Amino acid sequence: MSFTQPNLLFPPTVLSVGGLTQYIQTLLEQDEELMQVWVTGEVSSASQHRSGLFFTLQDPDERVALRCIVWASQLEKLSILPVPGEQVILLGRIRVYPQRGEYQLMVWQALPAGEGLMALRYRQLRDRLEAEGLFDPARKRLLPPHPQTIAVVTSPQAAAWGDIQRTLSHRYPGLRVLLSPALVQGDQAPDSIVAAIERVQKDGRAEVLILSRGGGATEDMACFNHERVVRAIAECSIPVIAGIGHQRDESLADLVADVHVHTPTAAAQLAVPDLAELYTEHCQRLNHLITAGQTRLALAQNQLQHQSRRLKRLPLERQLVQEGRAIAHLKQQLIQTVNQQLQQRLTHQQLLAQKLQSLDPRAILQRGYAIARRQNGQILRTIAALQEGDDLTLQLSDGQVKVQVREIMAAGTGHEAESEQMEL
Repeated sequence: MSFTQPNLLFPPTVLSVGGLTQYIQTLLEQDEELMQVWVTGEVSSASQHRSGLFFTLQDPDERVALRCIVWASQLEKLSILPVPGEQVILLGRIRVYPQRGEYQLMVWQALPAGEGLMALRYRQLRDRLEAEGLFDPARKRLLPPHPQTIAVVTSPQAAAWGDIQRTLSHRYPGLRVLLSPALVQGDQAPDSIVAAIERVQKDGRAEVLILSRGGGATEDMACFNHERVVRAIAECSIPVIAGIGHQRDESLADLVADVHVHTPTAAAQLAVPDLAELYTEHCQRLNHLITAGQTRLALAQNQLQHQSRRLKRLPLERQLVQEGRAIAHLKQQLIQTVNQQLQQRLTHQQLLAQKLQSLDPRAILQRGYAIARRQNGQILRTIAALQEGDDLTLQLSDGQVKVQVREIMAAGTGHEAESEQMEL
């Protein structure tokens, strides 16, 4: 008996995407078992639109989800309205949505089936952790007003990481940002997040930790309700800001964090002040000080003119004595008041000037540091891409120096290298 190899270059039948989808649609929608089927599960998310109610039915144990839809004309006929966290029994028909190549359950009826398993587990864990005091407001720590190093626990591929970088760079130039990468979705996410938090603590440089991810469906946020993640946040040695990116529900990570907000950008805004706003406030206070001095001086001049007019109406000798005493008293009051206000304003101005000076990149250069650039102007942050013979430009506090690399020595050979932003 001989076998003929199939001709791989010229397949007998080639289906288009639409043809294959139509074939699958025919199989599913004409199956008698699927024309009227009862399904039970837990509603994990729901969204109301004019056309109807769209929601996801999830099997908590199998981690399997089914998309469902109830058209607007059918909503009033339901015994109950599907609500996230509730266990329901649905009657409907399987239909195929060709535009996305997905199948979904078109629901005709919904019946109650008791409390959802995931919602029950969430509430039990929350009650237990709350009884331990992990959510107590007294445990919340204040954020440092001017942190110099911030760690971020998120996925490097997530949009949240880019949002945080841009916000921190705009609000606080020169800040060191450390990324401790982690999975923020899926079964392996809790262990990954716990490991990322532990890396930040072991490193020891960060003063604040931001735990973040972008938005997503409720089932995608399950890792932030995991007990290990909650305890890792509670035991973290530095303040934690949670910016998990969901508006509807609070996760357990939100409740245990020192501060929580709804977006990654808001977390970055909360972590550092805006230096531009600080400088504007400094200028405003300086203008107020000048205005107050001018106002006080004008008032004193008016009082002096008033006393001069009174002096002309009194006998000269008595007039001189009285006005001399009054002027001396007013002068002493004026000097004391102006000196007191001026000293307060100058002291505050000096504090602000010291803060601004400590953040000035030129001050760093004056302390003996230098910025190394390639010939194209790119700032050099690591020796990984250097080769002997490369030409570099060193920017010092009073000028630039062109140098050539003669020898490359890694960290630990007596020359320490430090980057403004690195991945742990």
